[in-house]
Amino acid sequence: MRYFLELSYNGKAYHGWQNQPNAISVQEVIEKALSTILKEKIDIVGAGRTDAGVHASQMFAHFDFDNPIKPEDLTYKLNSFLPKDVAIQDVFCVNAEAHARFDALSRTYHYRVSTLKNVFDYDYSYQMHLPLDIDAMNKACKILFEYNDFQCFSKSKTDVKTYNCDIMEAVWVQNGSELLFTIKANRFLRNMVRAVVGTMVNIGLGKLKPEDLHQIIESKDRGKAGFSVPAHGLYLVHIAYPENIR
Repeated sequence: MRYFLELSYNGKAYHGWQNQPNAISVQEVIEKALSTILKEKIDIVGAGRTDAGVHASQMFAHFDFDNPIKPEDLTYKLNSFLPKDVAIQDVFCVNAEAHARFDALSRTYHYRVSTLKNVFDYDYSYQMHLPLDIDAMNKACKILFEYNDFQCFSKSKTDVKTYNCDIMEAVWVQNGSELLFTIKANRFLRNMVRAVVGTMVNIGLGKLKPEDLHQIIESKDRGKAGFSVPAHGLYLVHIAYPENIR
């Protein structure tokens, strides 16, 4: 039987989602907890691979287990066993072929930028105290919808077969002293969101014009795009699946 986990995590202490040979990952601590509770080796497959330091308010993963599971009991036991920075919201049975990664229809990320020095939030948002032109940044967002190939925002050493992504939403919203960037797509490349945000910040600072984004994207050159903003301001916030996945 195949089961889905819905979970959240604070990524500060982890070297990303995926298992690493010499560093702790979110995947590793969940697999250890499941294996201990279910008394057999359990491997999980996540909906994505967040980088070191990136957070998730909603993440999904699947695993296989031959025996029936009481979701409420397993949720309780996992939350009792897992460290304080990883939480399980739900466990549910899905179709035998359901896949946490390949069946995802879209993924939505938030990036938080703090425009004022905040002593309680510096670990969870990017502190940018220079004025940013949010109108110019939102003008640049509209240009993203004109393209599908985003090689310019991808890490150069990656094993993907295509750099194509369908961006469904991209917008900056100001809420007091915080700027919140929301971006939604069917898939994302490694480091893509952080590179997009860095490019947008350069546009907001006036170092680039919104129209420059055309040339940057068409160049397919990571060196033409902006810097990669820090990981601690990035949050995976929503993953959509087909209704018939259960």
